[in-house]
Amino acid sequence: MQYLAEGLRLPTNGLDYTILAIYFVVVLGIGFAARASVKTSLDFFLSGRSLPAWVTGLAFVAANLGATEILGMAATGAQYGVAVVHWYWIGAIPAMVFLGLVMMPFYYRSKVRSVPEFLLQRFDKSAHLLSSILFAFAAILIAGVNLYALSIVVEALLGWDRWVAIVVAGVFVLLYITIGGLSSAIYNEVLQFFVILAALIPLTILGLKRVGGWDGLSGSLEKQHGADFMSAWGGTGIGDANPLGANWLTIILGLGFVLSFGYWTTNFAEVQRALSAKNLSAARRTPLIAAFPKIFIVFVVMIPGLVAAVVVPNIGSKESGLTYNDAIPLLMRELLPNGVLGIAVTGLLAAFMAGMAANVSSFNTVFTTDIWQRYVKKDQSDAYYLRFGRVITAVGVLASIGTAFIAASFSNIMTYLQTLFSFFNVPMFVVFIIGMFWKRASMKSGVWGLVAGTTAAMVNYFVFYEQGIIDIPSDQGANFVSAIVGFVAGAVVMVAVTLFTAPKPDAELAGLVYGTESPDADEAPDEGDSAWYRKPALLGWGAIVLAALCYLPYSL
Repeated sequence: MQYLAEGLRLPTNGLDYTILAIYFVVVLGIGFAARASVKTSLDFFLSGRSLPAWVTGLAFVAANLGATEILGMAATGAQYGVAVVHWYWIGAIPAMVFLGLVMMPFYYRSKVRSVPEFLLQRFDKSAHLLSSILFAFAAILIAGVNLYALSIVVEALLGWDRWVAIVVAGVFVLLYITIGGLSSAIYNEVLQFFVILAALIPLTILGLKRVGGWDGLSGSLEKQHGADFMSAWGGTGIGDANPLGANWLTIILGLGFVLSFGYWTTNFAEVQRALSAKNLSAARRTPLIAAFPKIFIVFVVMIPGLVAAVVVPNIGSKESGLTYNDAIPLLMRELLPNGVLGIAVTGLLAAFMAGMAANVSSFNTVFTTDIWQRYVKKDQSDAYYLRFGRVITAVGVLASIGTAFIAASFSNIMTYLQTLFSFFNVPMFVVFIIGMFWKRASMKSGVWGLVAGTTAAMVNYFVFYEQGIIDIPSDQGANFVSAIVGFVAGAVVMVAVTLFTAPKPDAELAGLVYGTESPDADEAPDEGDSAWYRKPALLGWGAIVLAALCYLPYSL
């Protein structure tokens, strides 16, 4: 297993622990306050579809601010350099805008409680059941990443036993989700968003000061790793060598299209936040509002990783005794005074808890509504499903503890997450996108597209890449290729199966396929949503333009 370096112990004192204790008290307080609003299963799983767009928008971006974003992206910066911006300005913003402008009307108007439930309406029970099982399994694996990351950070930085860290974090997440349902998770994610930024911004500023500003940082890293390390596109020509081990084609198609759209448009841990919004306009604005802070978050996770690569030039090697995941904790120890250190530790814990809570809350919804209610215990009372949802939340937390150890075999947890996304999110995305835009896609094509996409991605990674049959320079490059292979295989199989099986009747496709009229298409527009800043199209284009302007310096 990979642990943080034994020497990474923080000089924490009573002030730091007090800040940490206050945070946990507030988290539980939010859970108890949200309990009063949980009266039905819809309240528990989707906050009664009552939350304003600014709340769901911040929760949307905070749900992604887990182990992937903090340790994983900083590790990716330390390992691959400025190319980490691809995961934001190519690998997130366009897909978030697409979700808000194009896909949310399908989700919200269909009144589905989960992403797999949409596949039931568009295809059939077999596609629905398989997608539900795949998503529930992936959600637990990803929740385990956050628990694992949290436990090794707390063990290394604070000296707590890793099992103590796992149990304490798991119990707190379990308590506030079980008590207050999704509302508790969402309002805590809003709090966690600001706590995380309060931790990362000082770390970024002090880190730059330590290495002589941006010029000092660039000069040191270009001397150590070459000019391409500080260029997003340097060396990405087909056949050229670069730190990322991927060319422009696999970056754009593998990350920018397949992995990105597969994650942001079908991952229920994210979409669930938008589905809890009070109306369709608020649901569409949720990912668009989230896109604006997402544009700038890259700086506070990438720069600490780059600084760590200067402070420890051989980070990630056996000689240094440090893995790439050590970048953030290393700088916390080196740069932060007490008090600020307490905020930073609290921010890390908040990040891991946000990521875990997002996946556990989506897991309990999918398992309860899509598997248990649909196929195991039908036609029970709403109170029964509310009770079962709370029970399965506890089961999800316990399962996450087990899957945390799978993540231990990866020294860069970002690589692990991208591997999971290529296996589970990409095949679901190809089924969604073809089902939404091709009316003829048959009922049976959905399940076979999922099977083919998942199988092809796994075969490419575990057989062709890991066995050395094809030569790909890095794990990340292999993930991009696996995503493309999974997408193409799923699409080809869906088309082939459609040619030999029956389509769904036109009457059952209303509002589920692009160009067909939704049953409630004539409903009145949402009151008070006529102002320009409430229009999803303007928000979406604004996010894309701003991201493009941010990208300009890195494309030179």
